[in-house]
Amino acid sequence: MSDLNHFFSPEGACAAVLPGWRGRPQQLAMAEAVERAIAGNRTLLAEAGTGTGKTLAYLIPALRSGGKVVVSTGTKALQDQLFHRDLPAARRALKSPVKVALLKGRANYVCHHHLQRNLADGRFAHRDDAAWLQKIARFAETSTSGDRAEAEGIPEDATAWHYAVSSRDTCLGSECAHFKDCFVMAARKAALDAEVVVVNHHLFFADLWLKDEGVAELLPACNTVILDEAHQLAETAAQFFGETLSTAQLLDLAGDTKRLAAVKAGDFPALRRAAEDLAKAARDLRLALPQNPVKSTLAELGRHEKWPDAMAGLSTALDAARKLLETQAERDADLKNCHERAQALLGVLDRWRCDDEPDNPRVRWLETTMSSLLLHATPLSVGSLFGAKLTERAQAWILTSATLSVGGDFTHLKTRLGIEEAETLCVDSPFDYPRQGVLYVPHELPAPNTPTFTEAVVEAALPVLEISQGRAFILFTSLRALEKARELLAAAFKFRGWTFPLLVQGEAPKNELLARFQQSGNAVLLGSQSFWEGVDMPGDALSVVIIDKLPFQPPDDPVVAARIAHLEKNGGKPFMDYQLPHAAISLKQGAGRLIRTETDRGVLMICDTRLADKPYGRLLLNALPAMTRTRKLEVVERFFAAEGRETAAASAGVE
Repeated sequence: MSDLNHFFSPEGACAAVLPGWRGRPQQLAMAEAVERAIAGNRTLLAEAGTGTGKTLAYLIPALRSGGKVVVSTGTKALQDQLFHRDLPAARRALKSPVKVALLKGRANYVCHHHLQRNLADGRFAHRDDAAWLQKIARFAETSTSGDRAEAEGIPEDATAWHYAVSSRDTCLGSECAHFKDCFVMAARKAALDAEVVVVNHHLFFADLWLKDEGVAELLPACNTVILDEAHQLAETAAQFFGETLSTAQLLDLAGDTKRLAAVKAGDFPALRRAAEDLAKAARDLRLALPQNPVKSTLAELGRHEKWPDAMAGLSTALDAARKLLETQAERDADLKNCHERAQALLGVLDRWRCDDEPDNPRVRWLETTMSSLLLHATPLSVGSLFGAKLTERAQAWILTSATLSVGGDFTHLKTRLGIEEAETLCVDSPFDYPRQGVLYVPHELPAPNTPTFTEAVVEAALPVLEISQGRAFILFTSLRALEKARELLAAAFKFRGWTFPLLVQGEAPKNELLARFQQSGNAVLLGSQSFWEGVDMPGDALSVVIIDKLPFQPPDDPVVAARIAHLEKNGGKPFMDYQLPHAAISLKQGAGRLIRTETDRGVLMICDTRLADKPYGRLLLNALPAMTRTRKLEVVERFFAAEGRETAAASAGVE
């Protein structure tokens, strides 16, 4: 086994090329464990506390191994960061010319066919789509990658992108006239040629199951698979190992068919009528349920009188469109594609309506938005499906995150992912949490299920916000609580004459909100699930994180309820085996937003007294960083007063 100390010591190769480098024994311990797992083609579960430097701890031994490596991370933003910042750093430290590639899902790349077709068609949902699409066309002419993230001046969330990319459903594949110039195909070729390929979890699992995004071609030749942010894997896998059919997909198919019928099959009016019937049937299905968004199981649909007829009508309309498209498919590649889409969607619909297979239990449920409806079939467990992948061939699998275990116990993760044999490693954060942070659980707050709970949370938070002068995230377990708190805080700020900017999830894209938070220096940001993880806000701008409730999954969620019932039926203990470990990992993620560097200081305020009062609270407390714990507001006051003295001393040059 080679000595990695040469790279990770205070005077090593990393220190020579990376400004501000600090040698950390935790990072070296993880790197050595990764190296052993790669050498032995074993599975490693590695929990690395915040500040460990886990990315380089797995990249350097992986790059040194000489084999092909696939690295998958939680989001596209983290994927870009890993590719553009962390990989170049590892290559500089190693002085390695290793060939690397970035691979995303096809919807991230401009599609020449759809771009040109929609420019020529000229019909758009929004007034500014045409202007944006012209800019996208100019970008496509000069870009070598076609990656929308590189299109400067064009928002990634601009609706015009819908007209400039393809999906698995709408791609024409080798029949496309632009196949040789296809950005997706070029990205896949680069990935096949590279020694290190960076993907994201959605792409990774979509391809394991659908074999459509280029990753499946990489895995057979791959020596090492690294899954970062691995605490997300079970939920992501469940999305892709299940199936979803949406009315949006059906309306897209109906719209494309209607347009193509006019252009390519004008002598066959029955096709246009079938497309119109399909669109009506899809809208009728949504109208069969209440206007307000709901989540419902299959068993609960009986109380909606219009549902059976609406479902039967959709099945009939979709099958009729499929049959007519089949008669016209040879006329044109796009018509053929519509036929294939109709056939695939009908298959998903039929499977959703069928009873489960005994050896593959799933929960069939649906959710609605104000305008759409989605039918889901979600497996109760992904363990057998994912676990089988780990043993298909001799490969090393490295699963890592800051939050994989519950107090060092990996049972929850192993069970959910079907991992039978694995080495495990926990390395603590190098941060001095007792000095850098305070965990504050206020006294005398009502139970979280009481009607006045959110009002009480805001009342308890206001003195802390005054002490900290803003500089806070307030994280909620539900959007309803977030909206209520928004109204209360806006009124309270106005009454007190406070000028802290109040930023709210949904008002602007996430990255824009975070940039405004950082720039203001005294903002208060309200967020829910998307701000609990993947947010890195070092420095004084974020000095308080307030969490309203312990993040237990809602027991009335159809998938959660089905998993609980399944565990009970099989003699398990749902609360201790599933709900509590899940909450512990989620809580640790939310808490992890606060202290991001060795110099950060802050207060973590948790407004759920079950943390202190319930017997299971100790397990949750033990999952959190070892901050100074208190239930007294005056300790928070002293903590921030000390911060002020340290700042004044530093300004005066006093040690």
